[in-house]
Amino acid sequence: MLESLNNLLPQTQCGQCSFNGCRPYAEAIIAGEADINQCPPSGDAGIARLAEFLGIAPKPLNSQFGEHKPKSVAVIDEAQCIGCVKCIAACPVDAIVGAAKWMHTVIATECTGCELCVAPCPIDCITMIPLENPDFAPTNLHAKQRYEAKTKRKEMEGIEKTERLRQQKARLLAAH
Repeated sequence: MLESLNNLLPQTQCGQCSFNGCRPYAEAIIAGEADINQCPPSGDAGIARLAEFLGIAPKPLNSQFGEHKPKSVAVIDEAQCIGCVKCIAACPVDAIVGAAKWMHTVIATECTGCELCVAPCPIDCITMIPLENPDFAPTNLHAKQRYEAKTKRKEMEGIEKTERLRQQKARLLAAH
């Protein structure tokens, strides 16, 4: 049931629902800790799908969590970008590419429109542009796969870092 409910969500991982991603929101709905109308990217159509799946009456989007907007994509003003990498770290689906101190760009076909890259940009060179053709937005399944891949990669990086530090500490202790 959890996976089916999660799959009905837009997989933007934006956090507007007050949960840290779509899966935690789905878990909260099942646990009765969240209502079905807290996801602005879903809009009324998404809320109706959740209601139908759960066998309950649909309700309008709770405006305290934001408003439904057309699908959009982040665009970086590459001439202004200073290469701080804060947007790369913030992107939940690895839709931004670049390197430290180098210009970054958004892979538009991978961007879920979550807006999480906008706030950390220290020079405000990222804007959200509505998609002229929403069919060019990544599918929920594709966005979910990219989010899960990034999450797994970050977990592995954390494990590897911990192991490197453990080995470094062991070498230092052995040297004394």
